[in-house]
Amino acid sequence: MAMPEPAIRAAGLSKRYRIGAARQRPTTLRDAIPSLLAAPARRLVGMLHGRARAADGPRTIWALEDVSFEVGHGEAVGIIGRNGAGKSTLLKILSRITKPTSGWAEIHGRVGSLLEVGTGFHPELTGRENVYLNGAILGMRRAEIDRRFDEIVAFAEIEKFLDTPVKHYSSGMYVRLAFAVAAHLEPEILIVDEVLAVGDAAFQKKCLGKMGEAGKQGRTVIFVSHNLSAVETLCPRAILLDAGRIVGSGESREVVASYLSAGVESGINPLLNCERSGNGKLRITEFSMEDPAGQELRFARSGEPVVVKLKFENNGCAATDRISCSFSVHTDRGAAVFHYYSHFSGVYFTGLPKTGYFKSLLADLPLAPGNYVVMCRVVMNGDQTTGEEVDFPTAQLPISVVGGDFYGTGNRQLSQWGPVLIKGQWTIARA
Repeated sequence: MAMPEPAIRAAGLSKRYRIGAARQRPTTLRDAIPSLLAAPARRLVGMLHGRARAADGPRTIWALEDVSFEVGHGEAVGIIGRNGAGKSTLLKILSRITKPTSGWAEIHGRVGSLLEVGTGFHPELTGRENVYLNGAILGMRRAEIDRRFDEIVAFAEIEKFLDTPVKHYSSGMYVRLAFAVAAHLEPEILIVDEVLAVGDAAFQKKCLGKMGEAGKQGRTVIFVSHNLSAVETLCPRAILLDAGRIVGSGESREVVASYLSAGVESGINPLLNCERSGNGKLRITEFSMEDPAGQELRFARSGEPVVVKLKFENNGCAATDRISCSFSVHTDRGAAVFHYYSHFSGVYFTGLPKTGYFKSLLADLPLAPGNYVVMCRVVMNGDQTTGEEVDFPTAQLPISVVGGDFYGTGNRQLSQWGPVLIKGQWTIARA
């Protein structure tokens, strides 16, 4: 029995770009004739030397190199990697916006793409006209577009501006309409790039929900995003790109873990030379996150145990001084999530050594997936309001939290309900 054709098949895809100043084109016939006569010689030199990677020189970069993969019908695949890894170039090739330098890709099905703000829209046409234009590009009949038109407008929330030329739209309005068209005109293959980041938080949630529906309806989804929690939630499989090559492919959770473990470098200690307040009798010199075995973590998972470790130098605390150490977690936009002082648990430290570590074990990390920063503070002989300030550095430790089975029920889609996760007990009683 013959195996069904995959929705997308790529083999040896490579894309080369030339960088630097472009060669000046001749503007007169006198200039053009020598250029035309020299063209055959240039092509011969290119054939002899141009294909060798070592001979490409500093003015050539390979955005993609020998990329091969398959995506089955109805499969949702996330593509992740650092900026410049080749993700957007790959999607442009799959969307037939640009051609590969070598290799090939086959796509079996009608494709809806949302790659850049304004892609596929004519700025002089109204929102209404662009809906029909995009539908026609997708090969849809007018009756099909009419059937979905009201849903598209309601989803995009642009009713008041429907008959306004889209050149007057904000970037957020552009994206709302573009995504609504791409998602509702029933493409068999939906390709979405990080452009969703332009929308506000509420619209991003709505878009992610719509992509989840598309996957459940058997449509193929290719999703590029730096929102790793969304990739884990929407895409059972992920592909990791680095420097234009595939360096990881498989189950999303494993690929994301590999990316976070290898892709985040320690860098410079943020506590070095940062601004501080306090009496200086003790200084926090390093802080980090570890697992219970003492292995430093580059990322954390909701519901799994983590240890916050703060290294200190004692510069004059008396043996009788009562020290309360704390750390606080904030969203990457600065909103406080929670503060945790040792004295909240009734713990004050006395008789400190010259150097040492404060450690705090969180048995079940209560953070939803997302990006956060950690800050620290030390007070003495009182609580967070009445105690004397000892050390309060402005440095922030960035951490990434990805989805975990916090409740032990397999529910990992938790980021949309706020940053803090709690556990309790539910019961029912007769009124």
